[in-house]
Amino acid sequence: MDFTLTSEQELIRRSAREFCDREIVPNARDWDRSERMDEGIVPKLAEIGFLGCALPEEYGGMGLDTISYCLVMEELGRADSSVRGIVSVNNGLAGKTIAKWGTDEQKRQWLPGLASGETLGCYGLTEPGSGSDPASLVTRATRDGGEWVIDGSKIFITLGSWAGVALVFARSGGEGPRGITCFLVPTGSPGFSARKIDGKLGLRAQDTAELFFDSVRVPDSARLGDEGAGFKVAMSALDNGRISLAAGAVGLAQACVDASVAYATERQQFGKPLAQFQLIQELIAEMAVETEAARMLAWRAAALADRGESYTLAASQAKYYASEVAVRAANAALQVHGGYGYVDEFPVARYLRDARVLTLYEGTSQIQKLLIGRALTGESAFV
Repeated sequence: MDFTLTSEQELIRRSAREFCDREIVPNARDWDRSERMDEGIVPKLAEIGFLGCALPEEYGGMGLDTISYCLVMEELGRADSSVRGIVSVNNGLAGKTIAKWGTDEQKRQWLPGLASGETLGCYGLTEPGSGSDPASLVTRATRDGGEWVIDGSKIFITLGSWAGVALVFARSGGEGPRGITCFLVPTGSPGFSARKIDGKLGLRAQDTAELFFDSVRVPDSARLGDEGAGFKVAMSALDNGRISLAAGAVGLAQACVDASVAYATERQQFGKPLAQFQLIQELIAEMAVETEAARMLAWRAAALADRGESYTLAASQAKYYASEVAVRAANAALQVHGGYGYVDEFPVARYLRDARVLTLYEGTSQIQKLLIGRALTGESAFV
């Protein structure tokens, strides 16, 4: 595949970096310390077009190709993974899922608001007892005439207390994946509530919440996709999410490389810059090569998506490798910085904490290995 960027893509990357350096990087440490992000970042993300960058132009989005979308995710991941999560979830998990599975009415109802920042979307799949095994979820949707009544809870939901609409996956039929249906639930609905989760190891500034549904009523017109097809909807959303997550992980890893090069060339020990020591160069070289390899995997998955080819396997490969690379790069960057890396005067401690969760959500590294193995062998380890 040819991964030479077009002049338009280079402009998108440059514009994204300038925005991040101006609006995000100067605030990232304070947001991390306080576990609160200034909500004023949302209209700024909307103004530059990021909240709808992957959404169709006819609904107010930028309609970017997937590689261009990855470039935006890289720059946001380089700046602050907490902010990257806002754009990634609003576009990939919420917006693109509505664009693919929604009726014309649902698209008109929700996509313009997601693109403009008037509202945000969240993705409600994970439950207290259902993480890597989403087919076992127990949140229930019961039909009552022309409405559905939803009862249950979700946990670890990015934008859960900021969102205006939640994609909620609930059991509408029997056990297993075929009994699940997806619903578009306005978060202002009676019976809906959200509780922000604090005390996280990383992504401390990002809104993460537990959602509660106490006889929440939605009309059948709020059903996204066919009844019983919710698992298929959920998995297609994760294919998109894993590409953007991989790109964000690449950005975080690149930030580790950049920080390590800057520190190693400035810091003096034994009368010379750290950069002159062979083992420091080894650390930097390894993280730089792995970062570039992760970038190519993310771009490959994006290119397949842009060509209309199957990208499920490529997305899992990219997400698995890039998330693990981000952890290794952050750990190496902290080693380069020594004691200074252990305090937040420098950003590498935050990078390490933020990187760790990348191997967990939207499918753990272990789950990605099983998905990759199943795709290659035709045998499922989930049975």
